[in-house]
Amino acid sequence: MNAENSKPLFALDIGTRSVVGLILYKKETHYHVVDIVRMEHKERSMLDGQIHNVLQVSNVITQIKTQLETKHGPLKSVCVAAAGRSLKTKRAAAEIDIKGKPTLDQQMILHMELTAVQKAQFSLAKENGEAQKKANDFCVGYSVIDYRLDNEVIGSLVDQKGEKASVEVIATFLPKIVVESLISALQRSGLELEALTLEPIAAINVLIPPSMRRLNVALVDVGAGTSDIAITNLGTVVAYGMVPVAGDEITEAISDHYLLDFPEAEQLKRELATQDKVCITDILGFETEYNKSEVVASIHDAILNLAKSISDEIIALNQQPPKAVMLVGGGSMTPMLPEKVAEYLQLPTNRVAIRGIDALKGVTFEKDVESTPELVTPIGIAIAARESPVEYISITVNERLVRLFDIKQLTVGDGLLSSGLEFSKIYGKPGMGLMVKVNNQVVSLPGEHGTPPMVKKNGQVAALDEPIQHGDVIEIIKGEDGKDASAVIGDFCKDVTSIPITFNSKKVDITPVITRNQQPATLKTPVMDRDQLTIALPATVGEIINQLVPEFTGKKKQFTIFIDGDEYPVNTSQEQLLLNDQPVTLIHPVKPGDRLHYTLPETETVTVGEIFQSNHWETVKTIQVTFNGEKVMLEKPLIDVYRGEEKLAFDAVLSHGNQLRTVEKKDKTFIFQDVFTKVSIKKPTEKARKPVILRNDKETSFAEQIHHGDVLELKWI
Repeated sequence: MNAENSKPLFALDIGTRSVVGLILYKKETHYHVVDIVRMEHKERSMLDGQIHNVLQVSNVITQIKTQLETKHGPLKSVCVAAAGRSLKTKRAAAEIDIKGKPTLDQQMILHMELTAVQKAQFSLAKENGEAQKKANDFCVGYSVIDYRLDNEVIGSLVDQKGEKASVEVIATFLPKIVVESLISALQRSGLELEALTLEPIAAINVLIPPSMRRLNVALVDVGAGTSDIAITNLGTVVAYGMVPVAGDEITEAISDHYLLDFPEAEQLKRELATQDKVCITDILGFETEYNKSEVVASIHDAILNLAKSISDEIIALNQQPPKAVMLVGGGSMTPMLPEKVAEYLQLPTNRVAIRGIDALKGVTFEKDVESTPELVTPIGIAIAARESPVEYISITVNERLVRLFDIKQLTVGDGLLSSGLEFSKIYGKPGMGLMVKVNNQVVSLPGEHGTPPMVKKNGQVAALDEPIQHGDVIEIIKGEDGKDASAVIGDFCKDVTSIPITFNSKKVDITPVITRNQQPATLKTPVMDRDQLTIALPATVGEIINQLVPEFTGKKKQFTIFIDGDEYPVNTSQEQLLLNDQPVTLIHPVKPGDRLHYTLPETETVTVGEIFQSNHWETVKTIQVTFNGEKVMLEKPLIDVYRGEEKLAFDAVLSHGNQLRTVEKKDKTFIFQDVFTKVSIKKPTEKARKPVILRNDKETSFAEQIHHGDVLELKWI
């Protein structure tokens, strides 16, 4: 034996039902397999890729090792794979508030993606009761399910603006305990771990060369307990997954239908792959011969369930059907499985195929070996572990030593995930916002956004997606918290204008009346959280007088008036008011350009209108119409007021102790004829001309109802 092949490669594929060991040698241009030993577990010592009984698994490994050593000499080290079925997948989402922020860049989006991955990592730890061991699962990869902007799905968040941005990811993790239990079983068998890989990587390495990984292909390793899935695209492995449905479900269906114990049902399942007829002896001792088609029909539902479970997971990982699917592993020999997977994925049947060792390029065998898909993974383990072994690297994150499972191109972000640093705590928090009520409307003013953390690698500023290598030193400097929101009342009333009027012969601008928590305030008054602000322009004579002449109501005489049996104290001021040279009450509306004047009366009085206005009773309905091109204001009382049997006008003067009674008026409408109480009409000298009245350009009558804004005309024809 020359130096070229003097050192054998010993590989083990430790599965749920069996362990396969093989010896191969590296030749100049290929690998040569010289021996293969397969041995089943005597007890259920493996479950879903995890070693549950280290002693039992170690015993099987020792037997295989001993058998191979009798032919090939001492074996000290071995290549193994962490089962793809031991990978855990978890979905999680992260959301950030981007209102008022600059457009999103790639680093902000990556930070949000890693936050979602870490949420998935913490969720797994919580499920496993490991809340204090947040980084106990290694992230081996993640895929973005979708981005959302303001709750709407969007293709990319780069350079987008809105209020909320979110991302949902599906992340894959490898539990640390899986690797540790593998090493324990090997050590008990006198073996050292020479190299480690993942089973999906092993199968892909021998079936899909790097030049073909640009194609979107799914590789499914259908074992006994689980079906492991790996997806390639754009030159790399983009996703891993697992479903807890595989060959054992088919075996159990056969066992239940034909009353067989599990080992006999397993043997019958294997015979279906090579024989058209099978002979079955059930637990009652009856021997029956069946055609293959009959047996397949009896387990049809189990086959459909397996195919659908695999297809659904492929879609979840890939977001769409791949270009092709490769099936390996003993469970892939299940009858009709390729056809049903193709059917569920809506692929042509020639795009889903079982791949055996005859599909392996660059591999030769010492003796004839059945071209079974069961051997693809163990051969791939030996080759992948030798050519691209998975190693641990050590880095330092904020003076803490962190070890990472190097199964892909590791980045600064991976280092942060493994360090246990919480992404939500290294980003600067937003400042406290202000929540205030302005005129009974809730208005919020957000605080400043926090700044992102500064990330340094070996003393230099680095991006989250920057590659790392063994020995790198990473430093994370927490982002600065944003400042709390601060404001003055003027920040909430920038659109409020003033009203220009003439007051006592001087031009003035009437400004908004402002209160803060029912106390007078100015535009420069600071605002605190939960303040209640009122900001309103004065609209009536009384509101304007209160602003311009604070002492207007300084001299008062109190009257007590009874209205409908209730007592009403009334304060009467001594001032009189004129608006555009006409006497008005405090409730009269004021518009820009009006002239307002006040003088002192000779006697102190209080009128019916004033007492009702002071108690906020609505006594008059007012509309404005246009008559022959001129604006006319019409008023109609809503109630009649009586003092005893005397009906009072609203300008009637009251005395202390008067007893008033109100009667609501039934007729509250205006008619055309009401306008003549406000305007004068001149009849033409020609007797032959007749009057024509119009409402909104349509002929009408004096009794026609009119409304605010109507245009009225009287013509003589």
